[in-house]
Amino acid sequence: MSEGRRTHEQKRAARLRARKKRRIKRAVVLIAEILILCLLGGIAYVMAKYDKFQTVAFGDGDIVSNEGVNWKGYKTIALFGGDSRTGDLEEGAQSDTIMIAAINSDTKEVRIASVYRDMTVRHADGKIRKANYAYYTGGPKDAINMLNQNFDLDIQDYVTVDFKALADVVDLVGGIEVEVSEAEAKEMNRHIEGTGQVAGKEVHYIEESGLQKLDGVQAVTYARIRKNAGGDYKRTDRQRAVLLKVAEKAKKMDLATINKVINQVFPQISTSFTLPDMIGLASGALDYEIKDTTGFPMEAMDGRIDGVGSIIAPVGFVENVEELHTFLYPDKKAEDVSKTVKEIAKEVEEVTGIGREELEDSEADVNRSSYSIAQQEGKEENAADAKEKKE
Repeated sequence: MSEGRRTHEQKRAARLRARKKRRIKRAVVLIAEILILCLLGGIAYVMAKYDKFQTVAFGDGDIVSNEGVNWKGYKTIALFGGDSRTGDLEEGAQSDTIMIAAINSDTKEVRIASVYRDMTVRHADGKIRKANYAYYTGGPKDAINMLNQNFDLDIQDYVTVDFKALADVVDLVGGIEVEVSEAEAKEMNRHIEGTGQVAGKEVHYIEESGLQKLDGVQAVTYARIRKNAGGDYKRTDRQRAVLLKVAEKAKKMDLATINKVINQVFPQISTSFTLPDMIGLASGALDYEIKDTTGFPMEAMDGRIDGVGSIIAPVGFVENVEELHTFLYPDKKAEDVSKTVKEIAKEVEEVTGIGREELEDSEADVNRSSYSIAQQEGKEENAADAKEKKE
């Protein structure tokens, strides 16, 4: 091939490469524009539907944190699952579910810790009681302050969802697949009628154990089982499993389903988020990823307090709080807990009679939180394989 010919071919190839790059660049720009338009549409949608929420505005000084606590780079939110027969999600409602969600502002990774409702903590009146007592007597304000002061957090906002709303969402997304044990199926059938009555929905009993598709009433009943092996520990595992399954299905919802969810579910949600807050969250909605979940305290023992009833006592209050920080904020340097947490730890140990020495006792019946997304997925894969072999 002549030098002129080679030069011509090289120039032609270069033009083709440049044209291809321009096409790719234009395609990237076009995709970006579409995403931006969708995002703006989503924000506009949130603005249009915001008035459907039950909103609460905290006053100056209502929400407090321990001195020096500031988890910079994270947005930490309190999530409550309410049990309100009247639809009012303020004080007087039971908080069957208490979760702490930490959102990494840079990576958009979300980590969720479920606080056992029977965990012993210090409340606003200085007394040691179960964690769910705060919401019942003081609504979301007292519940947030309880979390902040006992665990060195800086939560400023919350979202409370009535359990009927969970049933509605599960139905709207077409149900969720969950592995149900024989004992769980039996317990679900004992309580499913009551759940159906409160939710105003038709009831379908569980006919067998194994991997199965649950409707809204079944999913809520499953998430609320307590009188079963594992007690409150397994209960929070089930709640997180249901939450993850719903989140997976929600990502695949079309606009029509999203509209139904908003119109039907938003009125059953109470929040302190303002409209600008909501817009900020909506702008990053596509990037959020639930990275991991856990139960809290990580190490605990069952106990009983006169006048309070059955409780879950952390084995080493300070150590559990430190583990919580490591879980929620994995890229942050570990620091000593505050003076307030150390004082609370001493009080809780005095009232419950359970301290760090129980953890060092090999014969002590210590419950350790071991739930993870990977374990749940592995469990479901094994159940699916077993179901295929059976068929």
